[in-house]
Amino acid sequence: MFKILKIIIASSLYVTNPALGNSCQAAKAVSSKIEFFAKGEVAAMQVQSTPAPMPELIFNDAEGNARKLSDFRGKTILLNLWATWCAPCRLEMPSLDRLQATSGSADFEVVAINIDTRNFEKSKQFLNDIKVVSLKAYADPSAKIFQDLKNSGKALGMPTTLLIDSQGCELGRMPGPADWASEDAQALIKAAIRR
Repeated sequence: MFKILKIIIASSLYVTNPALGNSCQAAKAVSSKIEFFAKGEVAAMQVQSTPAPMPELIFNDAEGNARKLSDFRGKTILLNLWATWCAPCRLEMPSLDRLQATSGSADFEVVAINIDTRNFEKSKQFLNDIKVVSLKAYADPSAKIFQDLKNSGKALGMPTTLLIDSQGCELGRMPGPADWASEDAQALIKAAIRR
């Protein structure tokens, strides 16, 4: 009897304690829904069948203040890593800006983080030059975020985009660029933020 009671208690702890690895259980239902929408312009989205918590990532806002990925808890985010030296990244930025303009809300945000290691002002000037107005400027001048994601197999090259649910669980990742203003991308994002 005591052995059965221990098994029941251990099982309930696993189900309810995020520190024990089950914090992304609800994300599994969302990832199975969005798999249908990973097609067309966003067909390269690798939907995670077993979503896992994202590591804590630290970067800077436009004023140089430290921000953390966990600051965005409560909203679904499309995390995009880009650089001014990356031609596909540069081409992708206007569509990310349009996605933020049309879908940005209390429930969703595009978080585009520049990983240029020299001058953050250069990336802000680039965004200004191409008339990006809806995206906030974020940067990781150490490029540590990219290295951490690369070491964990979540990033291979530039650009890299991750779809993260409101609890900080990775729903999917996409190597390379996409037209984020397309109907395919809009449908994918809508499916990801449904509650």
